[in-house]
Formats: sequence, structure tokens, C-alpha cells
Amino acid sequence: MPAVSVRGLVRSYGSVRAVDGVSFEVEAGEVFALLGPNGAGKTTTIEILEGFRGRDAGDVRVLGIDPGDRRSGQQLRSQLGVVLQELAVEPFLSVRQVLRRNAGYYPAPRGVDEVIGLIGLEEKADAKVKTLSGGQQRRLDVGLGIVGNPALLFLDEPTTGLDPAGRRTSWELVRKLASEGTTVMLTTHYMDEAEALADQVAIIASGRIVAQGPPASLGGRDQGAATIRFRLPDGVTLPDLPAEVTANEQSVQLRTDRELELLYELSRWALEHDVRISGLTVSRHTLEDVYLQLTGGDAERFQSESTAGEPAPA
Repeated sequence: MPAVSVRGLVRSYGSVRAVDGVSFEVEAGEVFALLGPNGAGKTTTIEILEGFRGRDAGDVRVLGIDPGDRRSGQQLRSQLGVVLQELAVEPFLSVRQVLRRNAGYYPAPRGVDEVIGLIGLEEKADAKVKTLSGGQQRRLDVGLGIVGNPALLFLDEPTTGLDPAGRRTSWELVRKLASEGTTVMLTTHYMDEAEALADQVAIIASGRIVAQGPPASLGGRDQGAATIRFRLPDGVTLPDLPAEVTANEQSVQLRTDRELELLYELSRWALEHDVRISGLTVSRHTLEDVYLQLTGGDAERFQSESTAGEPAPA
């Protein structure tokens, strides 16, 4: 049984359909990223799954429970962890006190000291919440989400306000939770975060899912032309190279749909002429390229071109 199953979900506000026939599944133990611009229906969808908002149509099951059924509300909430963008935490309580109190709401919580270690707040365990920096408060938010040892964890922009080290720590925590069997539903505006963490990605635009799949192949980004880049070696001019290329001040680049053959030719040429090639990279469309294209009003054309194996328009 999937941890989350959504079929034909609809939610309207007056004449506006904020969620218009959304369907997807999240497998148990999977990290699933729901991406979309503000106003696309992402937050409404998540709030319906969490049981905070009703729906107009569709079938929704979260851990086998209908989140719209109030009779099952307590049973569902005891298995969920929720990390919102902003949580209301009493400023005069300590980190340890806040976590201990919240742990008491769950039948089988994690140990408070274990959670403090997971979120990297050992040195602030007995500090009042009001003394924490913005990044430390964000870590505490995550701690409050995981202290109940949930089967399903909702993470809404979990690394906003964190420095690079804090982001990496949070990423490792998400990976650890998933490896232990926790299902994670993630919303983020950081495409590198979605690519680093998610097993599956769904992009929502104008209330509809416009693409879904593994981040490495979403929107056909694993197909079509690739771009080979490298720095032009000293003493070498473009006509010397074994293929037609374009260049700028930073690098030489070559766009091709037969990258393996050209890499072989380039490597053989470099060895034969004792030329050192540095800064060599091979890339296709990034996840950000796909996201911007799919949410920019041209999703249908992009999808049809990607399916045909052709490069998407820049």
C-alpha cells in the first residue's frame, strides 16, 4: 500500500480551481518532492493531505486513512510529523523543554537527546528558544517534526534560512530518516535540494501535475542533446579541434546528441597531440531548466518535444 495515494483531487475557492484533478502516489520510505510556484496549488494539496483542509472531490489516502475523516483524525496525526515554514514555539522555554513537551503527544516518540543530536543543537539544548538564531530555530522546527518518530514527515521549505553547513546537515538527516523507513514529502524552491534528496518529483502548475518522475529523467532531461564544455588548451585554436565547436572567454562548448563518440574522438586527439584538456564537463538540461519551462506556460510544447527526444527550447 502506498504511503500516500491521491486520485482526482479537486479543491476550489469560489470560481477558481486551486487544485484541478491532481493524482500521484508516494511509496513507503520514499522521499517525494512536490514542486511548484506560489499559487500553483502546492500548499493546498499538502494541507489536504495533512488533514488541515477539506477537498471538493477525489480520493485521498494517507497511511491508509482518509485525512478528511474526522473520526480518524487522532489516529492519523499520531503518525505524522509536520514541519511548516513557521512554527509557533514558546520563546521562554528551552530547546529540551519544547521537544520533551511535544514528545508527550505521541505514542512512541524518539528520545529527546537523540533528536537534539540529530538536529545539531547539543550546545543549545538548555538555551531558551528566544536566544536561538534564525537557522537554529529552523533546526528546532525540524526537531519538533521528527520527535514523534512519524511514519510520514511533511517538510515545507526545511532549509530556508540555513547556511550551507546547516543545509547539508538537514539533507543528511532526511536521508537517514528515509533509510530508516520514514516517508518524506518535501516542498522546496531549491532545485539542487530536490535533486539531491528526492526519489520522485512532481511539478504542479495552475493546479495540475505537469510532470512526474525521477529527478534525473524528469521532462526528458536524460534524452536529447548534451553540451560538452572544456577550457581551450594553450596554443590550440578552434580549427585544430576534431569537431566543430563554439567558444567564449571561459570555455569551449559543443552541443551534440552523440556525446560518447565525440568524447572518444576528443580524448584520442588530446592523447595523440599531448594536449591536456581541463574543466571537461558533460551536461543536459538541469532540473531548474525543466522546472522553469514546465511552470512558464509552455508545458505542453515542452513535454511533446521531450517525448520525441529533442532538446527543449532554452
